[in-house]
Amino acid sequence: MNTIFALASAQGRAGVSVVRLSGPESKNVVSQFVSSLPKDRVAGLRTLSDASGEALDKALVVCFDGPHSFTGEDIVELHLHGSIAVVQSVLRVLGDSGLARLAEPGEFTRRALENGKMDLAQVEGLADLIESETEAQRKQALRVVSGHLGQLVERWRSSLIRAAALIEATIDFADEDVPVDVSPEVIELLGEVKQDLLQEIAGSRVAERIRVGFEVAIVGEPNAGKSTLLNAMAGRDAAITSEIAGTTRDVIEVRMDLKGLPVTILDTAGLREGKDAVEALGIDLALKRARDADLRIFLVEEGTELPLPQSEGDIRVSPKADISGKGVSGKTGLGVAELLDNIQQVLKQRSSQAGLATHERHRISMQSTLDVLNTVLPLVDQGPEHYDIAAEELRSAIRALEALVGRIDVENLLDEIFSSFCLGK
Repeated sequence: MNTIFALASAQGRAGVSVVRLSGPESKNVVSQFVSSLPKDRVAGLRTLSDASGEALDKALVVCFDGPHSFTGEDIVELHLHGSIAVVQSVLRVLGDSGLARLAEPGEFTRRALENGKMDLAQVEGLADLIESETEAQRKQALRVVSGHLGQLVERWRSSLIRAAALIEATIDFADEDVPVDVSPEVIELLGEVKQDLLQEIAGSRVAERIRVGFEVAIVGEPNAGKSTLLNAMAGRDAAITSEIAGTTRDVIEVRMDLKGLPVTILDTAGLREGKDAVEALGIDLALKRARDADLRIFLVEEGTELPLPQSEGDIRVSPKADISGKGVSGKTGLGVAELLDNIQQVLKQRSSQAGLATHERHRISMQSTLDVLNTVLPLVDQGPEHYDIAAEELRSAIRALEALVGRIDVENLLDEIFSSFCLGK
């Protein structure tokens, strides 16, 4: 592979900026600009100079010998003073060396994948970790980056390979007197994997909500104080408020960190018969977003019929507590803290059911495997005459799991996945 380099830290002025090189010529490139290289994994202070001998910066130089590095290749990192001018000058001399080229987005991580240092699920987890904004997102992404999902998939894969081997052994010795009935062990292996898949598929939907954020919709009649409540929950004027009913026409979204959970609060149009075409469109959109939301706050008076069926966890609260003395008031803040605590408790309980799989792609692969197992189990029950079909079906289940962690059939996914990475990652 070519040797690549890029700024691995954030763009702009900083205390320290890190430039990373990876590839077979990494050490040779840096050797042109420093007096000597430190030993593997030992930081050394060196003066970086250009081809003419002019000093560029004093930097910490750290070498990571392959294959014991992030990419599996030789890596050299230059920890520079975080001046824009320093970084640009160092990148320029690296490019002028003729031995290295500027990395493409995500190319360091892509090399880690291609060199077997990470599986595809870990790559996706790393992207999620970089994008994480809340404590729940960080913890979840870190579990995936640490390889827990890959280990789980490998355990399932090993069980399916064992089951397939037992079935195929029976087929191979079908003409001989083999008294051993393999079906009990096969059924046990497949049953255990099936139960794990059912649990993980159910938990994947919650895990995906943690990754992208829970949606909480405020629902109620016009002029119930929904926008005022949204502003109070957000701590800023995110929505226009007015005594005129029907002020909110579109869905207003406020993203917030609710005690570690990523939550988007939705302020929807007041639900009534639309006075004009625009308001009617806003009401239709409000109904759709409210139905699709993970949680609804019904801001309605006691005894009022709800505009939508109430689902488990939905919260009903009376509006304008500054007038009635009970419920919640966005105007004075009465009851807002308690409402936020209530929302957090509901979503925290749901988050406890999260699985390791965090992307729809993971769920599709697991569902494909589960569908195959639902086909194979009856075939095994029907006896050895159906084992050849069962064995072939199991091979397709194994392939689905291998695609999940990137062993096969993922080339079409890679460009899309790595396009979200920065140059230095």
